[in-house]
Amino acid sequence: MIRLAVVEDLPVLQDIERAAGEPFRALGMAAIADDDPPSLADLAAYQNDGRAWVCDDGGGPVAYLLAEVVDGHGHIEQVSVHPDHARQGLGRRLIEHAADWAARKGLAGLTLTTYAEVPWNAPYYSRLGFVTLGEQDLTEGLRAIRAQEIARGLNAWPRVTMRR
Repeated sequence: MIRLAVVEDLPVLQDIERAAGEPFRALGMAAIADDDPPSLADLAAYQNDGRAWVCDDGGGPVAYLLAEVVDGHGHIEQVSVHPDHARQGLGRRLIEHAADWAARKGLAGLTLTTYAEVPWNAPYYSRLGFVTLGEQDLTEGLRAIRAQEIARGLNAWPRVTMRR
């Protein structure tokens, strides 16, 4: 079941993020696996604003999505699925939920940034209907997000910006 995150979920979201990062280690991306999850304060900002959703299997969250509004689009800031629950369509369900949210808000679609060559990143999003944007297609807000990612060192591996 997909529902809005509540305050009690936030530490669990950090645990999901840590676990979801582990598969990056096998791709030689240990820095991503070791990256800190969003802080409780950052998660609370999304939660308080109704932009954090969880997939709850009845025992609590096993996947989550954080969204924001960037230049008239819903922007997926983060979507993570605990590896014990991967390949069950939970990420897809969360993304469809975010798409419905964006449509209800009158937004033009969804955007995200992701790793180009990680199988469960850009290739996965392509299967869900996202297309890679060229540099000339980036809005001011998306350029700012990419600049923040570069400052955090996330550009050590090829990244792309996508829209659906």
